[in-house]
Amino acid sequence: MTDQRVPVTLLTGFLGAGKTTLLNAVLSDSAAGRAAVIVNEFGEAGLDHQLIAESSDEVILMRSGCLCCSVRGELAQTMAQLLERRDKGDLTFERVVIETTGLADPGPILQTLLVDPFLAHRTRMDGIVTVADASNGPATLDAQFEAVSQTAMADVIVLSKTDLVAPPEVAAFEARLRSLNPGIRILHSVRGDGISGQIWGLSALRPSAAKQDVLTWTTGPETPKDPLANLSGLSPSKPVSINAAPVHDARISTESIVLDEPIPDDVFDQWLDTLIKLRGPDILRVKGIVFLEGIEAPFVFHGVQHIFDPPVPLKTWPNDDRTSRIVVIARDLLKGELQRSLNLLRPTSMLLVSAANAR
Repeated sequence: MTDQRVPVTLLTGFLGAGKTTLLNAVLSDSAAGRAAVIVNEFGEAGLDHQLIAESSDEVILMRSGCLCCSVRGELAQTMAQLLERRDKGDLTFERVVIETTGLADPGPILQTLLVDPFLAHRTRMDGIVTVADASNGPATLDAQFEAVSQTAMADVIVLSKTDLVAPPEVAAFEARLRSLNPGIRILHSVRGDGISGQIWGLSALRPSAAKQDVLTWTTGPETPKDPLANLSGLSPSKPVSINAAPVHDARISTESIVLDEPIPDDVFDQWLDTLIKLRGPDILRVKGIVFLEGIEAPFVFHGVQHIFDPPVPLKTWPNDDRTSRIVVIARDLLKGELQRSLNLLRPTSMLLVSAANAR
């Protein structure tokens, strides 16, 4: 069956990174279809919403404060009103874009879309797009932990203002972004050019998702074999200093596990329940594709803290691949903690061999 829910894209990013400029470029491209856009102003300064280009898309300004905290109820109400007007034929749009302030934590917004019964039934998260400023980005990461969270939770990062920074510095900044979000796809863009078609359909929480889309969403795109195939592959002969262990960066841990054999359902349930009960508030995202014993089709799952999307079975998954892949992105957890947690999913025989080898 075709998924009738409206896809929602969360556009977040650093202060002054160029989110509105990117939004302008996206709205000017009709290839993606019509979008309803929710923008937000913070404090008295306000978002420069007048910079949004003239278009036939519905643009709504929320004035009550930062989307990530006090106005989540208003966000749900605004979304519901948009969908009701669409049902009546007053509006026509195929997707919703939510542009947050530079201080917004994406987590609470994702939770709002999941816990509100009406929105959970009518919408689905299509992806988190984080705009990072190549010029001021390193300093922003040092100063604002929110920027670190936005980087760690992104499905794709748009690196802006690369024309203002020397290539070695861009490469060093990319390396730092990848240390926060391993495997992340990073797109270069100057003033939003060439981006709009690459920020849709990021989430694999779709029954029709192709195998490569699922793999890219869970473990990231394949690294080019030729180190010169992409600018991000260029490494300066003398690395640019970006702080050995920035204090905010050190708070983020990412671990993944790949299992070749299906997982017993009780083992998977116990692992996930234990992780969420013990460290739920510190879990930024958990996502993956999982094969359970006795079930032919795998399913894709995704959660933020203790709130999870309904798992999506992948009926068209090829029979020659029964590998489970799980990624956990957490805050204030040691990498050893995450590794030990994920090891609970390994077969007991494998753990005994590993322990013996360690001795």
